[in-house]
Amino acid sequence: MRCLKKRAVSLVILLTGLVLCVEFSSAVARPQGAPETLKVGVVAFLSGPASGPFGVPSKNAAQLWIDKINREGGIEGVKIEPVFIDEAGGTDRQVSEFRRLVYDERVDVVLGYISSASCLGVAPVAEELQQLTILADCGTVRVFEERSYRYVFRTHAHTVIDGVGAARYVLALKPQLKTVAGINQDYAWGRDSWDIFIRALQRLKPDVKVVTTLWPKLFAGEYTAEISKLLQAEPEVIFTSFWGGDLITFMQQAEARGLFRRSLFVSNNTGLDDLNDAAAGVAFGSRGPHAIVPPELENHPLRKAFLTLYKERFGLAPNLYLPHGAYHYVQAVQGLKAAYEKAIKAVGRWPKPEEVIRAFEYAEFDTPSGPIKLAIGKGHQAIEPAAYGLVTFDAQLGAKTFTQVQTFSAPCVNPPDGMASLDWIDQGFPGAKCP
Repeated sequence: MRCLKKRAVSLVILLTGLVLCVEFSSAVARPQGAPETLKVGVVAFLSGPASGPFGVPSKNAAQLWIDKINREGGIEGVKIEPVFIDEAGGTDRQVSEFRRLVYDERVDVVLGYISSASCLGVAPVAEELQQLTILADCGTVRVFEERSYRYVFRTHAHTVIDGVGAARYVLALKPQLKTVAGINQDYAWGRDSWDIFIRALQRLKPDVKVVTTLWPKLFAGEYTAEISKLLQAEPEVIFTSFWGGDLITFMQQAEARGLFRRSLFVSNNTGLDDLNDAAAGVAFGSRGPHAIVPPELENHPLRKAFLTLYKERFGLAPNLYLPHGAYHYVQAVQGLKAAYEKAIKAVGRWPKPEEVIRAFEYAEFDTPSGPIKLAIGKGHQAIEPAAYGLVTFDAQLGAKTFTQVQTFSAPCVNPPDGMASLDWIDQGFPGAKCP
């Protein structure tokens, strides 16, 4: 017997001892002018302190989601070809790597960046080179509030929702709040995070008093003096933007001295490799309903698919915890796919970069964290809800998870299009829609 095959579903014809196997192609017909692959540079921290809580989970998430899209036929038949780059090394290196991706690797799209400094460094270069670029996780509000971009998009919300969400959450838990303190790393992220939080809090409740603000160095590793000052000040709430090892070390030292029994400790980001490293009773926020999930998203099909794929490939704790960066990178890939598909539908062939940009502006698309909309920054900046919850140990899971979860809708925690974040806060959140 001989078997002659082409691709897809088999039709078997039996003729006098000859089996002829004909397979009809089920591959998606590619649009006119489509390339063999869509080459995408994917940048994240693959080494250094930010790799564990942010970079590696983000890279893993992007890889498995790209693989999923490719298995399902790619973007209208065109597979995505990722080129992974380490974000470590500072802004100058990232600018050089960006140029190398464009000139040497000849990528079609650059996607990534966790550090705000990286985003602020590469965005003007993307504009100079007219290179479609999707910022995947950095938080600074400055990207689209200080400058307009045509070739740069951000498919997640900026950091204003961290601080505004934290302020709304602590007042929901403590409506009679009178005193607050801050402990933040002494660099741009820490300073900006505290500024947004305290402005929002005091705008919502003007009689709140700041009893102390502390600014340890990044990666200080020792917080005995700061914890003593916080114990002496006795604030009802302590706000921090610590992440990674600094956050874990501070919580261990503070919990040993009973600080969390006296004050509600609230962090504006879930920057941990493992939620089990968090102290029970502390409050955490997420830039979007990712690790902290409202009930309506628990059975979202894309969320279930994402967590299943991640668990099978990389493993997950029983609480299915992943930091928000992993979800954000999937959002960036989903946004890329949505923009290309929308552009193809509009022009009837493989689109040019300018046509993809037009399709991307003010786009809406679904993700494992629910629908995303590019609603501000002239349609280049996404908005998301902010989610907060208290860490608790779940005996059935045998792991830590979240309780008293509250989600603040995107219109509640994001400024309207064309308005700077701090102006929005200082003017009393005009246009905000909160339940």
